[in-house]
Amino acid sequence: MAIPLLKYAPTTQNSRVAPLRVGSDEDPKANSIDKALSREDQNFVIEAAYRQIFFHAFKVDRDRTLESQLRNGQITVRDFIRSLCLSDTFTRSFYNLNSNYKVARHLVEKLLGRPTHGKSEEIAWSAVIMTKGIKGAVDQILDSEEYLENFGYDTVPYHRNRVVGSREVGETPFNLTSPRYDAYYRGILGFPQIVYTGTAKAFPARAQQRRGGFPEDYLPWVRSLPALRGVGAPQGSTSFDYLSKVPYRSIGR
Repeated sequence: MAIPLLKYAPTTQNSRVAPLRVGSDEDPKANSIDKALSREDQNFVIEAAYRQIFFHAFKVDRDRTLESQLRNGQITVRDFIRSLCLSDTFTRSFYNLNSNYKVARHLVEKLLGRPTHGKSEEIAWSAVIMTKGIKGAVDQILDSEEYLENFGYDTVPYHRNRVVGSREVGETPFNLTSPRYDAYYRGILGFPQIVYTGTAKAFPARAQQRRGGFPEDYLPWVRSLPALRGVGAPQGSTSFDYLSKVPYRSIGR
């Protein structure tokens, strides 16, 4: 028997107030399919949806059928987001590797665009996952009044960060505060890993020519010198007066 969503309260009163700020680079960029008139704009909306749910979608993670249905108007952006949350990629690479609390926090951050209201909201949504499964939790979030009021059917969810007067920058992105894998699985998988996706720069042949001044050119000459190690050197440093060698300035000067 499925239990209703448990009641939870916002952590602060500021969460009820709409953010008031002057336009800047930190303003969220809303991506709506109804405003995408060209194929390039449609691809931009699709890429934004992949980044929002997967943070990065590899070629094997993409669903060409869903992308074609979205371009042709057969499904909405909300349906596209739902399919990504219930895809095999999300289930295999995130849902199966984390607890219900982590999954609940991730869904709220990615679908509603805000951090959870403390542990109480995480417990409430984890109870939904426990009773209705991941499909029931995703459907309940996408059908909620908060989601429809902020994103509707045609807008990709985004990070609704708040910029207040006491801070110069906005909130930290969710992919940094809530990574895909917990510390336990990051250690098993060997994360973090440095992935270089660019092309290696090839140096021209003239850069390999030595023009003099390289220390390596003097190694044979240095090796040919007689060994002077220990000649005339003191046996120890205990008798050396370091303080007499330190320059100082008299008080009267």
